[in-house]
Amino acid sequence: MTAYKSISWIAAISWMAVIFYLSHQPGSASSDLSSGVVVALLNFVEQVAPNLEFDIDSFHTFVRKNAHFFAYFLLSLLSFNAWRSSGFRGLKQLLLGLGMCVLFATTDEFHQLFIDGRSGEARDVLIDSAGASLGMVVYIITDELWRLRGKSAANSR
Repeated sequence: MTAYKSISWIAAISWMAVIFYLSHQPGSASSDLSSGVVVALLNFVEQVAPNLEFDIDSFHTFVRKNAHFFAYFLLSLLSFNAWRSSGFRGLKQLLLGLGMCVLFATTDEFHQLFIDGRSGEARDVLIDSAGASLGMVVYIITDELWRLRGKSAANSR
């Protein structure tokens, strides 16, 4: 196994471990964490737009759901890269990467059914899957731009 392949898989699995760790926290600890993020964001918003008013509960929900989205956005980038480092390309790479993310999101929500103060929600699996799908699109576009840039540089020599 090459070093790059090992690092790619370690990064993807490590991020899955972070997601699992955060999901394993009781509802009160999870709420405290997201409340801390909300307070920090509110302080920032107050500095930028002091007269802006909005519903704090809705903002808290927005932050929590976006945490799902971005956690799986990052997981998809890491998983697509890991599958590519293992020699998978094209549709097979994308199906394996996206499948890995959706399966992990599903099992993660199931896992939360057994955690005090937490619940497993199909809506969260959909949000996670949307984040993973956007990650897939960003990965494809970035990969294609790098490929075209390399081809352009080779042609200009």
